[in-house]
Amino acid sequence: MQSFHQAFGAAETYSPAEEQFNRRRRTIGMVASPLVFFGLWLAPLGLAADTQTMAAIMGLVIALWLTEALPIAVTAVLGPMLAIVLGVAPARQALAPFSDPIIFLFIGSFMLAQAMFVHGVDRRIAYTALALPAVGTSPFRILLMYASVCACLSMWISNTATTAMMFPIGLSIIAHLARGARGHQDQVRRYAMAMMLLTSFAASVGGMGTPVGTPPNLIGIGMLEKIVGAKITFFAWMAIGLPVVALLFGYLLLQFYFTSVRGMPAVEGGTALVQSELATLGGITRGQRNVLIAFGVTVLLWVLPGFFALAGQEQSAFARRYAEAMPEGIAAMVGALLLFMLPVDWKARRFTITWDEAVKIDWGIVLLYGGGLAVGELAFSTGLARALGEGITSWLPTQSTLSLTVLFTFAAIVVSEAASNTASANMIIPIAIAVSQSAGVRPIEPVLGATLGASMGFMMPISTPPNAIIYSSGYVPIGQMMRHGIWLDLVAFVVIVVLVMTLGPVLF
Repeated sequence: MQSFHQAFGAAETYSPAEEQFNRRRRTIGMVASPLVFFGLWLAPLGLAADTQTMAAIMGLVIALWLTEALPIAVTAVLGPMLAIVLGVAPARQALAPFSDPIIFLFIGSFMLAQAMFVHGVDRRIAYTALALPAVGTSPFRILLMYASVCACLSMWISNTATTAMMFPIGLSIIAHLARGARGHQDQVRRYAMAMMLLTSFAASVGGMGTPVGTPPNLIGIGMLEKIVGAKITFFAWMAIGLPVVALLFGYLLLQFYFTSVRGMPAVEGGTALVQSELATLGGITRGQRNVLIAFGVTVLLWVLPGFFALAGQEQSAFARRYAEAMPEGIAAMVGALLLFMLPVDWKARRFTITWDEAVKIDWGIVLLYGGGLAVGELAFSTGLARALGEGITSWLPTQSTLSLTVLFTFAAIVVSEAASNTASANMIIPIAIAVSQSAGVRPIEPVLGATLGASMGFMMPISTPPNAIIYSSGYVPIGQMMRHGIWLDLVAFVVIVVLVMTLGPVLF
């Protein structure tokens, strides 16, 4: 059975053919991106000097993100750096997005997730759920609970980390099943494929449920607030994100029940296996209790404005003061700071998390968010976004809210199959805002569609790190991943467009 760290390392493990594709893509990017930059910089586009320079920078950044010729976080920093060097904007303006309040939401939520790993809270949750008597020996109920844990955990921690943590648990269940179901090997193989695909798919789908579940959510929320002035609260996002998760999760269960689980014999001894793993964890520790306290406080602070709204008190003096004093980023930092204050061993002066443990978060995503927001803001401040929006709008046969939501949801899903979800959001969302504004359409629905669509990417191992992790198991043929992935993309496209167009005008 692979360990958590071995599974996490599998995110960067590809087949020889995929490695060759990645090398070629990066080589093309190293050659093409400078050509894109100088081509746009020198072309007779009829734009103001600053606008054309920003067009060249944006073209360079997009080319590098698509090909990953440079690490995507490095590319995100390169964009605003070039804007400063080439005189598009002063340093204070260009770098201001790196201190945006949502940056602290990233940092705080990442530290809370890191504390879960350090103290094994995530594994305790997983084994406790799988050991419930209601799960029993039913293959479908085991798969249902396993996928539910994947989806629920990924609402609060990254889908890659969730997949890496659940991956060895899934492998141990599969191994036990294979030993006890001799004579049913074809069914076991189908079941193993379903469990591995659900590990990745459920984690990626679950991330759409909360703002902190996956970086594209915060990118969409941040750009709407910064560029459009539209505020989407934590509670309001969940009001649209959770229905998307529920419908896609239900589709996945039905799909895999009829293709892989139906007719599978009972998993004898499965409950005992999970209970023995749970027993090895021992009783709940002081550190785990502290993590749950810090996490619970943070979630309460996040959703409290929603409760004010449900009670009809969102305009009260207390609710308005609370919203000013406790934005989502500050709430996340309150939870993170509690980790340094709640003691594990007071006599030894040991607290729930140390600084060395806390800083092992994904700083690349933090830089990527700041850089993407900086490039997006510069595109608007230089007039590039307006020119781009007017140009694209002139090509569109129709410019309604529905047509733009369909267009940018589809574009985000397609781009996310070739580029990282975070880079896809950074590329598509500013364009969605610009085109919507040029067309005189409210940008919230097209941006929500693009934001949720950017969390797709299910067809190939290179589409997302979770896909790469489960592909390394050997239980998922590439053809099956593509077949199941494209169907999930298509269903997600319909679900996202319908829910965004139905709930968007009501919630926002």
